[in-house]
Amino acid sequence: MSDFLRQYLLVILFALLAVGVVGAFIGLASLLRPNRPSKGKLENYESGVDPVGSGWSQSQIRYYIFALLFVMFDVEAVFIFPWATRLEEYGYFGLLEMVIFIAILTLGLGYAWRKGVLRWA
Repeated sequence: MSDFLRQYLLVILFALLAVGVVGAFIGLASLLRPNRPSKGKLENYESGVDPVGSGWSQSQIRYYIFALLFVMFDVEAVFIFPWATRLEEYGYFGLLEMVIFIAILTLGLGYAWRKGVLRWA
């Protein structure tokens, strides 16, 4: 067996060992833990308030879109920071690329604003 394959075999063995140890600990914990279910323990709990009605409720899609927009502009910051640290090395081409990138994101923000996605109501 080549040295290359032996290294991969070592990684696979360690992965199997890790999965085995985790499985053994989970199995041991399920055997040793106390198991005394009661009606109070199986009931849903929400911030100290007794649950009323069913646990299912429909929420509006605008909250998910708002969160998605937040993630999108958070990722924008992740792209801008390394660019800002190396700006002198990139020169005018790097500046132009970043202006185009920010313009595209601004168009997306303007579109979301016009559609009323940013209203939190």
